[in-house]
Amino acid sequence: MSKGFYTLLLAQFLSAVADNALLFAAIALLHQLHAPSWHEPLLREYFVISYIVLAPFVGPFADALPKGKVMFLSNGIKFSGCLLALMGVPPLYVYAIVGIGAAAYSPAKYGILTEMLPPCQLIKANGWMEGTTVTAIILGPVFGSSISANDPYFGIAVITVIYMLAAFFNYHIPKMPIDHCVGQRSLNFLLKDFWHAFTTLWKDTQGQVSLAVTTLFWGAGATLQFVVLTWAHLYLGFNQTDATKLIGVLAVGIAGGSIIASIYVKLDKAADVLPAGIYMGVLVVSMIFIHNAILAAILLFFIGVLAGYFLVPLNSLLQHRGHTLLGAGHSIAVQNFNENIGILLMLGAYTWMVGQNFAINHIIIIFGGFIIITMGVISHLYRKHIQQKSPA
Repeated sequence: MSKGFYTLLLAQFLSAVADNALLFAAIALLHQLHAPSWHEPLLREYFVISYIVLAPFVGPFADALPKGKVMFLSNGIKFSGCLLALMGVPPLYVYAIVGIGAAAYSPAKYGILTEMLPPCQLIKANGWMEGTTVTAIILGPVFGSSISANDPYFGIAVITVIYMLAAFFNYHIPKMPIDHCVGQRSLNFLLKDFWHAFTTLWKDTQGQVSLAVTTLFWGAGATLQFVVLTWAHLYLGFNQTDATKLIGVLAVGIAGGSIIASIYVKLDKAADVLPAGIYMGVLVVSMIFIHNAILAAILLFFIGVLAGYFLVPLNSLLQHRGHTLLGAGHSIAVQNFNENIGILLMLGAYTWMVGQNFAINHIIIIFGGFIIITMGVISHLYRKHIQQKSPA
């Protein structure tokens, strides 16, 4: 791996720590402002809307400029959002602004991998990228909750400094050649260009299965974060800071699964990991039987291992197919569009269930059952398609 790749990793790590810490600082601020409990998952809803609305534009933007510069500018937007929070702008609006920066950042941070590295190194690079991201997911919530426990505004101020540091490393990422720059910049052209990218990936067999699985994963992951917080509070007696440690354990498991996948799974066999998603759903349902903190940590660790094991190969496959068919930025923008619709719908369903006072155990059963059924259908359809293509 090149020196530039490690600069990218460091920049991504700092930005991801700040993103995850900010969510929990914003939750602490909501508590301080006595906002209703359903506002907490609504934070993520406001965040992901930017990914969906801006999807036709952030891909061409990422492909039209050196991606390190795109990441630098995107971190500037996140930094501005934090400044607005310090000025008293409500948390929901602040997190929506930070979401704009994150939406622009994502196609660049993943797209640059296909420009820096050959296909044979993509799974390894994604393992490193997911490992640093997951480490940030481990540290971010605990860090954000800790520094914001007494004063959320102090926590946000510290996070603002981290975004500045991330931008410094973004600035020093090596410039790569412009990839698939769009010929026009009119609204009509960009929308048609995005639609072409969207349909191209969904019509491609490997793109289709990887899009479906990564969409499910990120929707499930975003929802599981809030499910674990509520479950830990009601059934384990944890406060918010302690509950975020369980999310950290889940993230450690994802990191472990990512490492296993990066070592043992080859790009041309990426779809072989699909059954791991079904097993993950079974373990999620089993949460309802756990009332002990140690057993809870063990269970969440193995849920994370399975999640990381099937995410990294399919994410790498999607990047490879997207780069081959469309260009890195375009394909990641389509991926983000789909994944964040998944987050919007699944978090929306969770928010509605919380508003309707569903018992957390019922939510867990519904959530886990949905994962099992959806992954089972995806696995079945993919196997059926492969069998139809195979010679008799």
